[in-house]
Amino acid sequence: MNIARASIEKPILTWIVILGCLFGGLWGFSSLGRLEDPAFTIKQSVITTRYPGASAEQVAREVSEPLESAIQKMGEIKTITSVNQPGVSLIEVEVKSTFDGTELPNIWTKLRAKVRDAARDLPSGVGEPLVNDAFGDVFGLYYAVTAPGYADAEIHQMGTWLRRELLAVEGVADVELAGLPQEAIFVEPELSLTVAQNVPPQAIVAALATADSEAPAGSVNGDGRRTLIEAPAGSDSVSEISGLSIGVGGELLNLYDVASVHRGRVDHPSLILRHNGTEAFSFGVAGLSTENIVEVGHRVDARLAELFTQVPEGVTLSPIYQQHVVVEEASNAFLVNLAMSVGIVVAVLALFMGWRASVVVGVTLLLTVVGTLFFMAVFAIEMERISLGALIIAMGMLVDNAIVVAEGMQIAMLGGQSSRQAAGETAGKTQIPLLGATVIGIMAFAGIGLSPDATGEFLFSLFAVIGISLLLSWVLAITVTPLLGHYFFKRGVAGGAGAYDGPLFRAYAATLRGAIKARWLVIAALIGITIACFAGFGMIKQQFFPNSNTPLFFVHYKLPQGSPIHETAEDLAVIEEWLAEREEVVSYTTYAGQGATRFMLTYGAEKPNASYGHMIIRTAGIASIPALQADLEEFGRAALPQGEFRTRRLVFGPGGGDPIEVRISGPEPAVLRALSQQVIATLEEASPYILDARTNWREPELVLRPIYATDRAQSAGISRDHVASTLRFATDGIAGGVYREGDRLIPITVRLSHDATSDLRDQPVWSDTGQHFLPIEQVIDGLDYEVQNTLVHRRDRVTTLTVGADIPSERTAAEVFAAVRSAVEEIAVPAGYALDWGGEFESSTEAQASLNGQLPLSLLVMVLISILLFNALKQPIIIWLLVPMSVNGVALGLLGTGLPFTFTALLGLLSLSGMLIKNGIVLVEEIDLVRAEGVALREAIVTACVSRLRPVVLAAATTILGMLPLLGDAFFVSMAVTIMGGLAFASVLTLIAAPVFYYVFFARSERKAQNAAAVPA
Repeated sequence: MNIARASIEKPILTWIVILGCLFGGLWGFSSLGRLEDPAFTIKQSVITTRYPGASAEQVAREVSEPLESAIQKMGEIKTITSVNQPGVSLIEVEVKSTFDGTELPNIWTKLRAKVRDAARDLPSGVGEPLVNDAFGDVFGLYYAVTAPGYADAEIHQMGTWLRRELLAVEGVADVELAGLPQEAIFVEPELSLTVAQNVPPQAIVAALATADSEAPAGSVNGDGRRTLIEAPAGSDSVSEISGLSIGVGGELLNLYDVASVHRGRVDHPSLILRHNGTEAFSFGVAGLSTENIVEVGHRVDARLAELFTQVPEGVTLSPIYQQHVVVEEASNAFLVNLAMSVGIVVAVLALFMGWRASVVVGVTLLLTVVGTLFFMAVFAIEMERISLGALIIAMGMLVDNAIVVAEGMQIAMLGGQSSRQAAGETAGKTQIPLLGATVIGIMAFAGIGLSPDATGEFLFSLFAVIGISLLLSWVLAITVTPLLGHYFFKRGVAGGAGAYDGPLFRAYAATLRGAIKARWLVIAALIGITIACFAGFGMIKQQFFPNSNTPLFFVHYKLPQGSPIHETAEDLAVIEEWLAEREEVVSYTTYAGQGATRFMLTYGAEKPNASYGHMIIRTAGIASIPALQADLEEFGRAALPQGEFRTRRLVFGPGGGDPIEVRISGPEPAVLRALSQQVIATLEEASPYILDARTNWREPELVLRPIYATDRAQSAGISRDHVASTLRFATDGIAGGVYREGDRLIPITVRLSHDATSDLRDQPVWSDTGQHFLPIEQVIDGLDYEVQNTLVHRRDRVTTLTVGADIPSERTAAEVFAAVRSAVEEIAVPAGYALDWGGEFESSTEAQASLNGQLPLSLLVMVLISILLFNALKQPIIIWLLVPMSVNGVALGLLGTGLPFTFTALLGLLSLSGMLIKNGIVLVEEIDLVRAEGVALREAIVTACVSRLRPVVLAAATTILGMLPLLGDAFFVSMAVTIMGGLAFASVLTLIAAPVFYYVFFARSERKAQNAAAVPA
């Protein structure tokens, strides 16, 4: 049964399809989940283990190594990296890309079990390893709160209140606070008094440890009921803590007799946060994965508006990043782009085919788009940057099927056929070739969409949306288009004027005859142009993912390793003053000690380090970023020469690392450092575009180590721990319990007053044996300085140092990498050491490798479909010969605009190949059909190609013009130029090269057939 004819004879079914697409699309658009970026799983977990008092190398050897050995036994693990610092091990575990998000919970459970088993054999003094598998949570609603003049306790209370209230908002998964002031209760004994009274610091610590503890007190039974007994209330104020009694030598002393007690901020906080130069704290809100982030964002905004009517005067809420606003703007922009694209298609078709055809094709296109939205909602494909882009990409491809059917039907009806006859004949000839060509167009994206790595997960919605929309376009082209043609197209008179007698068609027919006549010259010219364009393609800048179109950029600032956090914060204040004078700056948020909360899926914060500073700078638009970035770099490098100052744009897509990155692995840290200096020198010599070359081990630090006098100390009853405790008391302080304030647990620290001026060698150390103090210099042989690595990195259980470098904004990583690669790889390394590339090269190589692993299967399917369509080999060869030539227009377009060839441009190239093959199939199929009617080869080629001129040109024109809205999108601009330039050239290939190749391939068989027919005569 002919589907197209049936759609006219049984219109009720077709109208059900039309209304289903229309109303289903409206429902789909309203119910689709909305995100900024596609949800790809960050398959990483972080294991934190504390080992107080150990050096970085001890931590690596005694903590990280045993844990890593246990973890590597898991077959699911791809990479294990660790950062080892004095007293703390930070291990990152990355799962292989072949495991999806649904398998991760079981993997993390298995990981916890491995870590728990390995922890039993760790040295005494090592804390329990903590496994954090929520490392990839995204807090897309990100705000800063400033409260100048308020007490730290009030700020804490405010932050806790906000978190509690926002967690009650429907759709909110979590709220993360950062930057709250870190307080402590400081107990500072008067040294002369404690020594005179023989009050060791440990006695004070023991008294404080139980001052506010919670302990069960039992229960009593009476009168048939059980009554619980609570423990006595603990110290609930600083004054009560100072009134504690200390038992020493059978006597009681009040704490205030020998020490001062006060409350204040810790000396070394983990984070200092400011917004627009004012001290602040931040909170990030994460929505449930099943919720529409736009709706969640509006609910959070509404709740915040209510809450901030209750906050005191002077407290200010400022957005740092609002994902829901970005997503809503993108959705609205999509509607505008969609309307523009449909309008462009209708206008072009009306100009060249008349208003009737434009309405038929335009309505089919609109139904295809809204129907795609319906199926996106059914299959839970969110509306985000990639899926919206896929709809725009597909827009040009969607009209092809409808144009072919509408064109054929309209011409047949003008020739006198009825609408039923025209629909049946046109669809009967083209529906199978169009289906095959549609599947080939879908398969062009299968290699990317089915790639198992993070890039494939990130771009899966592209493949899914294009697949749904193209298949739907074919279904609607053979059902809805014939019915609409039945309503709109007019029937002509048989034997009337030819549909292809116009001057344009005659000019094309004459050109085509000339090309066939000079076929060898045409083929030579095509080969020459292709070779030249391939050479030109090598001159195009290469880039993995393009810069984001979000008007944000970052500052990274690094002082020498070991610099205090307050010095980092003070240096960044200089930058804040400069930014405050710039009109194009909307806001800036400063972080000293670590990076921001993960507010975007593609944002990765630096690991905590007191000497590291970070800034998020928002501008009025992305156009102002390059100039501001250049000015800021110039100012920052001049104003802060003591540190490493650099800026970086936000980049779309998954990835990681520096633009240029070299990993050096081997056993000896000294050799690794020596090799790193050689690598840095080689990089800087090989290219002038290497900026801020650095190592992730940073600078070694000076460590002060007491020389323990074993004989004297042990005779006096003084152990190494006593010496360490005394020195800690004299500097950072000793933990002495907690102070409870509501739901807060504020640490109590016992330490020597900062006003004390005594030398470390003068500190008294308590002897448990003699029950008296001794000068510490009697149990040590002085203090010695030692140079230590305080940042020791490991990768897959091998000590690894990484050299990273930035590049100028006008250069791409691929360009600079090509200049330095051979020089670095020629460096001779000792046996047992290795050099490997990381950064953008590694990310892009992995993505390309994954893609290459999928492409052969995709190409095989595409080739097989083309062979099965024709049941022959010559026709598919003709079509596939055109594919390499599609690069010609791409090279001209990208070179002409100066845009890099990005990963999205690769998508455009694949899309282009699908379009080219599709047009080639329809054209070659038509030539075969005309030849089957007995027409001579040359005339069959001309006749068939003239009949396909309008569909090919219109499909190309509508696609090229449909890309215009994407030229303003930073993510898709290189892809749009790729498709526009490539398709313009590909249309010439389809209309000139394909017929010429066809003639060359079939001329000999034609002559043989003619000779065979002439022999009997």
